[in-house]
Amino acid sequence: MRRSVLLALAVIAAACTTTNTVVAPVDPLLAPVNLTYELVPSGDPTQPVGILLRWDPPADTRVTTYNVYSRGSTSGGWYLRATTTSASFYDLGTPDLQYAVTSADAGYAESAYSNLVTVNAANQLPAPAGLVPVSLNTAIQLSWSANARLAAPTLFSYYRVYSTPYTLGTGTCTAAWVLEGTTVSEDFIASGLPNGSPRCFAVSAVSTDGHESDWSTPTYDTPRFDARNIVVTAFQVTPATSGFSFYDPPTQTIGLVTSGARTDIDFRLDRHGDGSLWLLPIISGTSVASLGPIADLTSIDIAPAGGYGTAAVPAVIGSGYVFQLVLSDGFHYGGVRVTALGTNYAIIDWSYQSDPGNPELSRVKP
Repeated sequence: MRRSVLLALAVIAAACTTTNTVVAPVDPLLAPVNLTYELVPSGDPTQPVGILLRWDPPADTRVTTYNVYSRGSTSGGWYLRATTTSASFYDLGTPDLQYAVTSADAGYAESAYSNLVTVNAANQLPAPAGLVPVSLNTAIQLSWSANARLAAPTLFSYYRVYSTPYTLGTGTCTAAWVLEGTTVSEDFIASGLPNGSPRCFAVSAVSTDGHESDWSTPTYDTPRFDARNIVVTAFQVTPATSGFSFYDPPTQTIGLVTSGARTDIDFRLDRHGDGSLWLLPIISGTSVASLGPIADLTSIDIAPAGGYGTAAVPAVIGSGYVFQLVLSDGFHYGGVRVTALGTNYAIIDWSYQSDPGNPELSRVKP
């Protein structure tokens, strides 16, 4: 018995040294059971933060501690990683290939190994495909294909969503990636973002044992101001609320319904003699392009490169319009969708991109 205890003590003292067998005590302790592992994703699929091991404690009152062993290959020697009193262990850094756990009593006698677990790289899911963003007010809505989840439904656990600032002038994502959040569905809203600040986005898929996939192809988008169900009246009937400015410099207001008699507004609603309603650009430098029927305000994607004019365009229910504005800091773009028309008024949804020169009003084309 003395020899067995001394030999067990030597194993405990030699942390991170090789031992090919576990000491077999005269009176074997019960071994831990149901050892499982879960990698902790870092954002780099090749370098997880670490590995979390969990096991079921044996029903043996003599057990006081557990010894955690690992090895780098299926034929290599076992290394003592740690001794712990809890039924779990977090191993920081790049994991080994295999892990096992033993029970130990107060005299350092050990049980046999628990079941072995192997960190299986084959459980890595494919990268999510088809990431598409939609610009919202102080937010970006993201959606993507279910290809990663459907590749192995029983292995899929959740998605991780990342973002970083985007440099519009050079068309590059910066290296300051952060985790926006996680989701189990193929959509996510990144909220609390400043309007007019472009950001890149990417998504990864995580398996049930913590393997993180490669990232989706990054895409970018820019939150912008918007509002819905805004009433603008006909100038010929109620001029005080017939004008609209996407940005009003005197008051620094974004999305202002004001008098159509002003000469510094972007457009006003006019009622012609036949009863039709028209959107008329007012201030010099503001022009409009008609997009025709669109399903929603968010259907207006990148502002068109051309096709703008200063003539009035008919207000049609369900139609979209993009206004190009010339301000002191350069071009800006605003979107409008007519949602309803009355005899003397129009109800509109609008969006405005405060980032100068940025044509994004809703969706970046994949």
